[in-house]
Amino acid sequence: YDAAFARGIHVVTTGAVFCQPVAEIGLGFALSLARNIHGADADFAAGQELWGFDGNRQARLLAGSEVGIIGMGGLGQAIVQVLAGFRPNLRAYDPWQAPSVTRRHGAEPADLDTVLARSDTIFVTAGVTSENKGFLGAPEFARMRRGAALILLSRADVVDFAALVEAVARGHIQAATDVWPVEPFPRDHPARAVPGLLKSA
Repeated sequence: YDAAFARGIHVVTTGAVFCQPVAEIGLGFALSLARNIHGADADFAAGQELWGFDGNRQARLLAGSEVGIIGMGGLGQAIVQVLAGFRPNLRAYDPWQAPSVTRRHGAEPADLDTVLARSDTIFVTAGVTSENKGFLGAPEFARMRRGAALILLSRADVVDFAALVEAVARGHIQAATDVWPVEPFPRDHPARAVPGLLKSA
């Protein structure tokens, strides 16, 4: 920002630049959680791989599945685009977005409870404000389907991070994130060792 401002360039937002790459890592997270790609790789490294049905008991398809998006701004719209070939049933919650805009971008407007309760995979792409900080907490995670995946892509502050880690640790949901409440993340934080939490920086 300093270099831009020094040249008289006013930066309003850089979000549009990152929508596509963040949407693509979100797709990678979704596929890995659905098919346990990361877990199978770790099993091979440990010499504990499972073959055939034994290695795919929990696998599920992204194609034709129920997908929720929380936040239908630029990043949410990019998620819709990268998911297009999978033809999911898309529902989106965004109280600041006109329903007509949500529909135009390929998702059905829905309330938060519906998105939480009816989705196999939920992408969290909402920006954080003073009004929605931590609005996804233990009660919201409890309303998700058992085994469903939550993929946190926007800002860590939109979730109660401790509650998210706890919901994953007890096996109710899976999750993936490339955003953290503190970056760099503390090396001794217990979230680093939680199975079912797919991590990236």
